[in-house]
Amino acid sequence: MAKPMFARRLSKELKDLAMNAPAGVNIIDANDFKVWKLGLAGAPGTLYDGEKFQLEFNFGPNYPLESPQVLFVGDNIPVHPHIYSNGHICLDVLYNHWSPVQTVASICLSLQSMLSSCTSKEPPPDNATYVKTARANPKHTAWAFHDDTV
Repeated sequence: MAKPMFARRLSKELKDLAMNAPAGVNIIDANDFKVWKLGLAGAPGTLYDGEKFQLEFNFGPNYPLESPQVLFVGDNIPVHPHIYSNGHICLDVLYNHWSPVQTVASICLSLQSMLSSCTSKEPPPDNATYVKTARANPKHTAWAFHDDTV
């Protein structure tokens, strides 16, 4: 029996990541096609230089036609105007601007870019309210993408 499309795609992406991960990205745990944990290092010369973060990717059976759920997890969630203290990330390519040509590696690069362009480590202005009321899956949030300056 042939592997489903998402399993074939994730097999290829995992092989590519293992052989040629972007700088600052490492595989922590990717033993199945449901949940992967990756390490993401802050880029040199940025506010996050030397910091290490952990990302969790949750894949559904419709990946890559539908985006994965991506969260920062662990003890070190980046303090950033588009990252909530519960690990939810406000980044359009994870939601309404998702395209099946994107990959786990390209998401990591987008997140590194978002962190690298930040000029001030501060939480989102609505962090406290959002964290109290947010559902566990950030894909169930009606995000408003209005600020691409950080």
